[in-house]
Amino acid sequence: MKEKDFGEFERAIGIKFNDIDLLKQAFTHRSFLNEHKSLKGKHNERLEFLGDAVLELAITHYLYNEYPDKNEGDLTSIRSALVNAQTCAEVAKQLAVNDYLLLSKGEAKDIGRARQYILANALEAIIGAIYMDSGYNNARDFILKYIAPMTVKIVKEQLWVDAKSKFQEKAQDIAGVTPSYKTMKEVGPDHDKKFTVGVFLGDSLVSEGEGESKQDAEQSAARHALKEKGWG
Repeated sequence: MKEKDFGEFERAIGIKFNDIDLLKQAFTHRSFLNEHKSLKGKHNERLEFLGDAVLELAITHYLYNEYPDKNEGDLTSIRSALVNAQTCAEVAKQLAVNDYLLLSKGEAKDIGRARQYILANALEAIIGAIYMDSGYNNARDFILKYIAPMTVKIVKEQLWVDAKSKFQEKAQDIAGVTPSYKTMKEVGPDHDKKFTVGVFLGDSLVSEGEGESKQDAEQSAARHALKEKGWG
């Protein structure tokens, strides 16, 4: 087993750990320790639990200051889009977190949706490790540097809006029809499928959307349908 260079990751994020074992723990999946029972160390689930709380607090404070005109409901929805597994996994990929993960051989082979959650959890664990090692301010600065900028995309593309609910409401009010969704295409192996879903008003296809789950594809289709109909 090749030793991971966690110092390389420290340099990449610009944070020097006082206790490098905390950073190593953040990358250690439970399955790795189950497979290497002779190794000392802890898995990252407790750090993930801590990091999740730190992330939510930092993002809540950031959004409160950044969007003074948005109400509590909108801020809650934007925060949910920022701290969800999809966004955290995307940030983790940008930081090459995958290169440092300590996984069992079985988990290492799975590069689909399950890996997304592992990456997202690892990012939260890294935040927890930073908090434990050098305090809230450093953890907050990490979040503001790497996660908060995702807000621009989320707000611009209205990824925080429940597009499916909004499209249904508009379709019923304006067209008197309840939308229906149909899976048009599935590609890829079971662990890494991509779905294309169409949204219909009656028999008429309004638009299509893609996603890594049917739910994501439906939201994408609804977003496109809102634009197509000018109901956004």
